[in-house]
Amino acid sequence: MDDRTQVAERDQKAVARREGDQPARRTTLTPAVDVFEDSQGITLWADLPGVTKDKLDVKVHDGNLYIEAEAVVPTPAGLRLQHAEIREPHFARAFSLSPDFDTSKIDANLQDGVLKLTIPRRDEARPRRIEVQTN
Repeated sequence: MDDRTQVAERDQKAVARREGDQPARRTTLTPAVDVFEDSQGITLWADLPGVTKDKLDVKVHDGNLYIEAEAVVPTPAGLRLQHAEIREPHFARAFSLSPDFDTSKIDANLQDGVLKLTIPRRDEARPRRIEVQTN
């Protein structure tokens, strides 16, 4: 038996889990996020690989934005899981929002594991030009 085989066997006995043996470890990950701002508001992009719409929860409460999601990594048919470090990752991230943003008008879109949130500014918080009159 070579070293590579011994390592695989030792890992399998020590830490590998087979589906159905025992619950997989739940790992909470912080998704990578990009935030862009302009005069209209902000656009937030969050990487949530493996997440589907039904496993995604986006909430706003007391000026805070919460993103939580679960991803399931299926085992392909005909294969047996030998080792899993992250089987069902949980994503979580929270942000404090300025009162300048209109949280009642947040638009959310999930595509290919990327969540896009568009959060507009309140009309009264948007920059506007003041017309000056002369007498």
